[in-house]
Amino acid sequence: MVTLKNMSTGKKNTILREGFLVKRGHIVHNWKARWFVLMPDKLLYYKYEGGKRNSCQRGKILLKDCVITCPFLEYENRPLVIKLHTKHGVDHFLEACSREERDEWATDITAAVSKLQVNDGETASDQRDPTETQLHNIKLSKVLDSMYDVHSGIKLSNHVEHGSIYSNCFSGSTVVDWMVFMQLALTRVEAVTLASTLQEEGFLRTVGLKSVEALRTASLSEQFMDDSTALYSFSDNLKKRGTVRAQTSLSAVELSGKVIKRGYLLKQGHRRKNWKVRLFVLRSEPAFLHYYDSAKDDINPVGGFTLRGCLVSSLEDNGVPSGVKGNIQGNLFKIITQSDTHYFIQAPTHQDKMDWIDAIRDQT
Repeated sequence: MVTLKNMSTGKKNTILREGFLVKRGHIVHNWKARWFVLMPDKLLYYKYEGGKRNSCQRGKILLKDCVITCPFLEYENRPLVIKLHTKHGVDHFLEACSREERDEWATDITAAVSKLQVNDGETASDQRDPTETQLHNIKLSKVLDSMYDVHSGIKLSNHVEHGSIYSNCFSGSTVVDWMVFMQLALTRVEAVTLASTLQEEGFLRTVGLKSVEALRTASLSEQFMDDSTALYSFSDNLKKRGTVRAQTSLSAVELSGKVIKRGYLLKQGHRRKNWKVRLFVLRSEPAFLHYYDSAKDDINPVGGFTLRGCLVSSLEDNGVPSGVKGNIQGNLFKIITQSDTHYFIQAPTHQDKMDWIDAIRDQT
């Protein structure tokens, strides 16, 4: 991800932030990766073709009077979506590569929208006080009923931890996202407090090692973790939609490591040699690099390999290196696996390239 400030002398031409997001189409509702550029009054997006960003923008989103919803959880298996509702009633759905990226984009877009309102003389007097709380009006039984709702409640799914697949459970960050989205809590901190209360009252229980350890060491007011790797389920004495089971498989072992880094990179195909945006996830213990189709979910990787015995190297940007096809943007690096398979990968910026190389080398 690239965050740039004061890149040009013209105020409206200042680039506030830029990077890959996955956008849902308006007519055909498929998801495609686009390069987004946030300006003070608009959000531009471009297409990558043949490994290079197209100079002609594919579209723009005017930010004046835009309403941002984050998190937006109405797309199953897509918990990292931001919804932008323009003043003309058009909805745009953008997906980030991680919760951190999603929240950073939402924060920067919200700040740009607020600044446009202030510049127009509008006030923010109708906005909620961030110190305000509504938890004293919440009934835990109603919260639990909402969580159970088949259509709008918490989605149960499979999660991997240390080689075991836990089914019919959910992560701590999923619960926090859902509570904020359903307006049961105004902030993530407030949602953690509410979830901790549910856990303390026996409505939720820990699953897996991370959340169990957190429960053992944390105070009651902070026992619930806003973490995508801390797992929870409904308690056994409650009517549930499924039972938590732990299963082990080879693929589960590959995906069980701690996530070190994730982000959008361009990868050259082995057969057609075309370039596609992929979501890359780097894990340790065991050390694996997996990549996912950015237009689909981040549950089932389309490829991956162990980093044991791998060689990773930076490629020069002057000229096209041997084995590389297409009109590339630059910032290339290469990974050679122990089985002598060559992966050519392109990062958005030079700094991103070096960060990925360093992170991968730490795991080889």
